[in-house]
Amino acid sequence: MSILVKNAYVFKGDGFIKNDVLIDGGRIAAIGVSISNSADTVIDAQDKYLIPAFADVHVHLREPGFSYKETIYCGTRAGAKAGYTALCTMPNVNPVPDSVEGINAQLDIIKRDAVIDVFPFASITKGRKGEGELVDFDALKNLAVGFSDDGCGVQGENDMRLAMQKCAKLGKIISAHCEVNELLNGGYIHDGEYAKAQNHKGICSESEWAQIERDCRLAEETGCQYHVCHISTKESVEIIRQAKARGVKVTCETAPHYLTLCDEDLQEDGRFKMNPPLRAKEDRQALLEGVLDGTIDVIATDHAPHSEEEKAKGLAGSAMGIVGLETAFPVLYTKLVKTGVITLEKLINMMSVKPREIFSLGGGRIEVGEAADLALLDLNTKWTVNPDEFVSKGRATPFAGDTVCSQNTLTIFKGEIVYATL
Repeated sequence: MSILVKNAYVFKGDGFIKNDVLIDGGRIAAIGVSISNSADTVIDAQDKYLIPAFADVHVHLREPGFSYKETIYCGTRAGAKAGYTALCTMPNVNPVPDSVEGINAQLDIIKRDAVIDVFPFASITKGRKGEGELVDFDALKNLAVGFSDDGCGVQGENDMRLAMQKCAKLGKIISAHCEVNELLNGGYIHDGEYAKAQNHKGICSESEWAQIERDCRLAEETGCQYHVCHISTKESVEIIRQAKARGVKVTCETAPHYLTLCDEDLQEDGRFKMNPPLRAKEDRQALLEGVLDGTIDVIATDHAPHSEEEKAKGLAGSAMGIVGLETAFPVLYTKLVKTGVITLEKLINMMSVKPREIFSLGGGRIEVGEAADLALLDLNTKWTVNPDEFVSKGRATPFAGDTVCSQNTLTIFKGEIVYATL
């Protein structure tokens, strides 16, 4: 199937050029002005923005084991709707992908049901417990995009050292959820002014940054490629900034909610509960500074669907996690790009280009010969976030009711149209 996209503003890394793009055989065949070709499908982009499709390196698709929360089919369709063609899935599933058999249970469903690329993480520890026996890294290296105990921090320093030594030898990445269990003290929102005023149990910032500090030291010692999940505190930003300055092979991500909300925005509603929690205003500002100076490499969603019942128990009783695939770009474009905080090019690099580079997912460039994984954005559309219209099974989002700008209108995956509203 050949596709000709005409009159698009085409992303070129540091800017946009108005061009036509011809896709044939799953790849970009030509880029130029007024391409004349009898393509099977011709799409007039009408000045929309053609970008490398987004890649999310931190999602929870809940299968196998928890399909009442989400399925690989629904989650990948939600991703395609939003302009994603690559999702990296965390190991919070059953069976845990801590063995060849465990990860194959997930890969079988991916092969059957996914409408875009899905790259699963294997766990670091057996059972994804954050402690105890480590997995057989050699056996899993060719099946997993990397190793993570997401949802649990690896508690023992020597366990993490051994895991990093093994991953460094294999050339695999560790993507770490950083959390010191003994510092949690039953907390479930940020240990800040809102928690004190409303008599909630707080999670201290040190529970995150103390483990990041330890792991950056271990990554420096072992030479492991180390990626930090969903950072949320000002101390985390500074620790990673300093580690990068020393030459440590560390990268990191944050999520849209940490860049646009803080604990002053909390409501007594489960849709505001996630882990790590929304932090203080000064933490959000430090994260924005980390985005601007390159300390933070990637914006990932931490898309974490739960059932309506699991999210209906307020801040204290609800499950941790919100959905994010279908709101991520519009929220960030509206709240950060249109307000002049960051550029459109910067945002696309952090959502499309850098995640693909860091995790070796392929793509990220619109050039002749490259695979045709593309999204077409209408930046002028305004819409109101209505969770009832989500493709994802999850409905919990702190952005419900917000008016946002921009909408994806077309997703092309390996040269095939997997979503279109044109």
